[in-house]
Amino acid sequence: MTNPEEWTHRESVLEYETDWYDGGYDLVEQPDGSEKRYYWASLPPAVVVVARVEGDLLADGAETDGGDDRLLFVEQYRPPIRETHLELPAGIVEDGESYTQAATRELEEETGFRPSSTALLQEYAVATGVLQHDRGIVYAEGLEPGEREMDNNEFLEVTTVPVESALERAREQPANDSTMTALLLAKEDGLL
Repeated sequence: MTNPEEWTHRESVLEYETDWYDGGYDLVEQPDGSEKRYYWASLPPAVVVVARVEGDLLADGAETDGGDDRLLFVEQYRPPIRETHLELPAGIVEDGESYTQAATRELEEETGFRPSSTALLQEYAVATGVLQHDRGIVYAEGLEPGEREMDNNEFLEVTTVPVESALERAREQPANDSTMTALLLAKEDGLL
């Protein structure tokens, strides 16, 4: 195993700041004595929510005649990649919030549902070769109608997908990492 003490960080340089993330590099002396710049982008922590909807409640609050439980998804256009994706609700963790608090807030803002129960399934570092960014996966259930209040850059369509086909649907192109990772973790934990 590589010993972290064999790596010397000479300096950290912030090259730009945006409202969304910061970017820069660290000048590092590697174990062989050579120096190299390691570029990074730094983003605030984010949360992804796996939210189970009871079979008789749909995303628009309408009741059905019962049936299998479903998961809440949002469909949104992603300008950086010029694609529309079907994703789990997600968002930035605000200062002072835990992952479960952020999940509760984001779920209500994006979908109009409040969970009565949340559990952190996993916290992990994302794309460690280039990002300084942590993500939490939260499982939410016991959904009740709340107040939808999207951010000014959110143009989301709320939908549901049956639990038994959610992972298969998430793997269809265009697919994204946060949705697939969250569903795989929930499945591994026996929640799907």
